Amino acid sequence: MDSPQLRHSISLHPHPFQLHSPRPSPSTSRMALSVREATSTGVDNVPCRTRTDVLDEENSPPRYANRNDPFKLASRLKSPEEIDRIKANTARKRDGCSPALMETRGVSSSKKLQGFYRDQNRNIERLLTPVEEHVRAAKELNSQNHLKYRIAVYGSFVANLVLAVVQLYGAISSGSLSLFTTMADAIFDPMSNLTLLLCHKAVSRVDPRRFPAGKARIETAGNICFCFLMTSVSFILVAFSVRELVTGGGSETNTFHLPSVVAVAFAFCVKLALFLYCWALRHQFSQVRILWEDHRNDLFINGFGILTSVGGSKLRWWIDPMGAIILSVLISVLWLRTAYSEFQLLVGVTANTQAQQLITYISMTHSPLITAIDTVRAYTSGPRLLVEVDIVMDPAESLMATHDVAEELQIKLESLPDVERAYVHVDYETTHKPEHFLKKEL
Repeated sequence: MDSPQLRHSISLHPHPFQLHSPRPSPSTSRMALSVREATSTGVDNVPCRTRTDVLDEENSPPRYANRNDPFKLASRLKSPEEIDRIKANTARKRDGCSPALMETRGVSSSKKLQGFYRDQNRNIERLLTPVEEHVRAAKELNSQNHLKYRIAVYGSFVANLVLAVVQLYGAISSGSLSLFTTMADAIFDPMSNLTLLLCHKAVSRVDPRRFPAGKARIETAGNICFCFLMTSVSFILVAFSVRELVTGGGSETNTFHLPSVVAVAFAFCVKLALFLYCWALRHQFSQVRILWEDHRNDLFINGFGILTSVGGSKLRWWIDPMGAIILSVLISVLWLRTAYSEFQLLVGVTANTQAQQLITYISMTHSPLITAIDTVRAYTSGPRLLVEVDIVMDPAESLMATHDVAEELQIKLESLPDVERAYVHVDYETTHKPEHFLKKEL
C-alpha cells in the first residue's frame, strides 16, 4: 500500500504505482470513455516517447508527437508560470463571511487548485513514460541505492540483536512489567528481520516445476504467522499485568533501578538513529519501509515503557503494570492491523487506482491493431499483482498477428516491477458476458 496494499512487496524495485496521489485528472477521466469495463482509466506506456523542440524547457511544458500521445494528454500539461498565475475566484460574495475569512478561503482554494495541476503534470509525465523507461529507472535506482539498502536491512538486524540482549538485561534486573513488554517486542524484532531476509532468499530460489507460480506469497504467509505469535505474547503480558494489579503491590512504589532505565534509553537512541536513516529510503524499498515502521513503533513503545517504569518507581506502583497493559494492547493492535493487511494481499484485493490506470493505458496504446479494451483486472497475489486484460481485435486478423500482439502485451505488462503474472485474452466483440464468474456453482 499511501495505499498499504503493495507496501509489503519483497521486491527491491521501486513502485511506479505509488509515487503520486490517486486523484483523477480531467484528461484521465476523459480517457475512461474509451474503455467499456476497465476498472479505472488508463495510465502509462507509449512505445516510444519523443519530445519535440521546446523553446524554453524550464518555462514550457514538454510536447509529445501525436503518434506517441494518441489521447493528447500532453495538451493538459501546464507550465510552472501558468500554475503560479492560477488564483481562486475570491470575488464572489459569501453570506456571513468576513473579508478576512473570504481571503483565507480564497488562498486555501488557490493552493488546492495549484496542487491539483502539479499532481496532474506529474501524473501525465508518468503516463507518457515508456515501460522500458520505468524498468530502466527501477534497475538504476536499485543499483545506486543497493549499498544503502544493505546497511538499512543488515544494520537493523545487527542492532536489533544487540538491543534484544540489552533490553533483556534491563527487564530482568528491574522486574518492571513495562520493561518486560518492551523486552518482548525487542526480542521479536530480529526474528522479524530474519524472516524478511530468509523470505527474500527463498523467493529468489524457485524450482519452477514444484512452484510454477513462484514463492512470492511465502512472505505474506510468514508475516501472518508472525503477527499472531507477537499478539499471543502481548496477551500473556496483559494477563501477568492484570494479576499484578489484582494482587496489589507490597509498597507504595517499586524499586528504582537506574541501569535498566539507562539500557532502555540506549535502545531508544539507537532506534531513533535507525528510524532517521530508514526514513530517507522508505519510499524506494518496501523492506526498508517495513523496518522504518517497526522503528517508529519501537520509539513510542520504548519511550512509553521508560515513563511508566519510572512512574511506578517514583509515583505509584500501579503505574508500571497499567503501562504494561497499555503497551501490550497497543502492540497487539499494531500487529493485528498488519495481519489484516497481509490477509487482504493473500486473498486478492484489487490494486490501487494508479496501478489500474497504468495497466489500462499500456493496453490501450500497445498496438494499433487493438480496437478496444473490454476488461482490465489487477489484484494482489501475495505481495505482487496478477493482471487480466481482455483486448478487442478485428476478427479478420490472422492468428499470427493476434498471437503476437497478445504475447507482446503480456511480456510488457509482466516487465513492470510489481506485476507477478499477466494474462491477455483476445476478443472480437464486447457484447458477450464476462468470461469468469465470481461465484462458482457446484
